Amino acid sequence: MPAPSLPVLTLKKNEERRLLAGHLWVYSNEVDASKTPLPAFAPGSAVNIQSAAGRSLGTGYINPHSLICARLVTRRAGALFDEAFFAHRIQTALALREALFDRPYYRLVYGEGDGLPGLIVDRYGEVAVMQITTAGMERCKAEILGALHRVLDIKGVLLRNDAPVRELEQLDATVETLGDVPACAQLEEGGVRFEVPLGEGQKTGWFFDQRGNRLAMHKYAAGRRVLDVFSYIGAWGLQAARAGATEVCCVDSSAPARELLQRNAAANGLEARVQVEGGDAFEVIGALQATNRRFDVVMVDPPAFIKRRKDIPGGEGAYHRLNRQALQLLAPGGFLISSSCSMHLAAERLQQLLMQAARDSGRRLQVLERGFQGVDHPVHPAIPETAYLKTLFCRALPARD
Repeated sequence: MPAPSLPVLTLKKNEERRLLAGHLWVYSNEVDASKTPLPAFAPGSAVNIQSAAGRSLGTGYINPHSLICARLVTRRAGALFDEAFFAHRIQTALALREALFDRPYYRLVYGEGDGLPGLIVDRYGEVAVMQITTAGMERCKAEILGALHRVLDIKGVLLRNDAPVRELEQLDATVETLGDVPACAQLEEGGVRFEVPLGEGQKTGWFFDQRGNRLAMHKYAAGRRVLDVFSYIGAWGLQAARAGATEVCCVDSSAPARELLQRNAAANGLEARVQVEGGDAFEVIGALQATNRRFDVVMVDPPAFIKRRKDIPGGEGAYHRLNRQALQLLAPGGFLISSSCSMHLAAERLQQLLMQAARDSGRRLQVLERGFQGVDHPVHPAIPETAYLKTLFCRALPARD
């Protein structure tokens, strides 16, 4: 029976099937509004979720203003979302990372994948960068912060609560510093030392999800000319240079990111082989084509072109265009390394778009490797949206050879 201390959210008949199969989300049209009207709930409040027949499904939190109106956090009814609860979940997440990484630089909490929907935590040694995207986690912010300090020996937490997705939950965009948080963190990956902007960088500063794919890239870059599009602060490009690329051209539209990329290149003694180009990626690629530049490896790791389902047609067109232009810059037999972080674009569909782009460029592709998000971004097997990142390593050959 549900604990009397929490209000009950009742689903319509048969709408519990997805939750019983392992999913964690409840949509507003699945709620029996005649029994439990959504406006009666305060945004972010904890609720017991139950089926139409009164079967307890567990405890979650609710936001009546969101399409995903509730998220299941635990299968236990009447659970208390206190500091001890979050400490247990964070400790469980930490155990995985400590088993797989020898240094404290990783995504510590990955939302639903770690049983904490709406919460992201990246760890940079003694500093954590935390992002809350739902009203339920916002309401528990003090308990989460207490749990972080209970589990980790950290000096400071940066709250990067400025993600656009917070608008869907009617949450304000804020950035807050608690404790000792430097402007930049230091980390090493692939033999390269990086200075990573925290408060002013993209998202939570560093893209840990691509770590394995960047390391897999090394063998393709050695002894070759490399183009890195959407380079940010050089995570791909500088590693390509360290791996032995003869020259690397990095392209990004952000002046602060390019400045930091150049500092990172100089700090690693790579500046002689790294060229930095500023401007819109599509325009820079067009300019490179106009001067007949050719590369042996082209890497494209763009931001999500598809943020919502309604963006799929335009986003797929952008992926097709980008990869077609990238292929046109490749020397015969060159390698295309193409990524997408759009959760609404399946890996199979990305491969189809690359194949179409190759045909339009007079090329044929060999897919050599498929890469996905790193192990510090565990996929929830019942929630396909948690498997968002895909990277294809391809060889481009003439279509008529």
